[in-house]
Amino acid sequence: MDSLTQIVLGAAIGEAVLGKKVGNKAILYGAIAGTIPDLDTFASAFTDTVTAIEIHRGFSHSIVFSILFAPIFGWIISKIEKRSLADWKDWSWLMFWGLFTHPILDSFTTWGTQLFWPLNVRLEFKSVFVIDPLYTLPFLIFLILAMRSKRDSKKRRKWNKLGLIISSAYLLLGLGLKGLSYIQFKLALEEQNISYRQLETKPSPFNTILWTANVETEDAFLIGDYSFFDTQPIRFNSYPKNHDLLGDLASEEKIKRLIAINNGWYIISKENEKLFLHDLRFGVLDPTATKPTFVFTYQIIQEDGEIFVRKVERNPEEAKKLLFVLGERIFGN
Repeated sequence: MDSLTQIVLGAAIGEAVLGKKVGNKAILYGAIAGTIPDLDTFASAFTDTVTAIEIHRGFSHSIVFSILFAPIFGWIISKIEKRSLADWKDWSWLMFWGLFTHPILDSFTTWGTQLFWPLNVRLEFKSVFVIDPLYTLPFLIFLILAMRSKRDSKKRRKWNKLGLIISSAYLLLGLGLKGLSYIQFKLALEEQNISYRQLETKPSPFNTILWTANVETEDAFLIGDYSFFDTQPIRFNSYPKNHDLLGDLASEEKIKRLIAINNGWYIISKENEKLFLHDLRFGVLDPTATKPTFVFTYQIIQEDGEIFVRKVERNPEEAKKLLFVLGERIFGN
């Protein structure tokens, strides 16, 4: 999830674990704990694109990391907060839950997380978008109400508990809506006599009303969208795989790793002699566009016998257009 959401979750966990004993300092250190796992994003400044993608949501998002580093961070805080009623064990416990709940929340997103690192298993429920105001804003409001209450008041614990309960209920709701959307996509494929190999669904940006589906067929991938307010049949747009355009590059180690990251959900395109790999897991920015723009695209470059992968940056104007398209599409076709 986005940084603000992880800060809110970490702060609420900190309050639940140690708020009664240390007040708002539990919220502060909980927020810090909720931020720490995402420091792995700085890997992009020190390594190549593919390696940085592999590192993100890897070790720092694992149970191993939480267990190993919670007592270290707890010890550091105990030295900073020498006059606190909390001891090293208390702070370590707070840090563990702050670090651990971060990847748990991330596992509900499309990207998923390597919670069981070093096992090469990515936990990904794909039931909530990485930024979802309906999850974050109510949670934030209850946290602020808790912060404004006295440390030992019942209201403080009540507000914080409500935030945790409602946000958790929203995650469960997302799983239920994902299941319902999956049924609708499956029925649509059957009605349209489309044979397929794989089908996976995920929410569109910022909501759990409009869902998209990736469908693998023999030579192409289909992408469809469905809103719970729809009255018209689901339509699928087809995108040729074009995997053959990779040629000998398909056997290159770096390209194999990039393909493994997106679990085989990718297409290849060639424009002006430039080769691009489009990651389909996150779909297209505008599903109504004639020429699709994929959320994540990587240019594959051959230079002096070496292979380089460069992420294609998106124009901010495209994001603004996405908001407009979503605003209309969510309420039905």
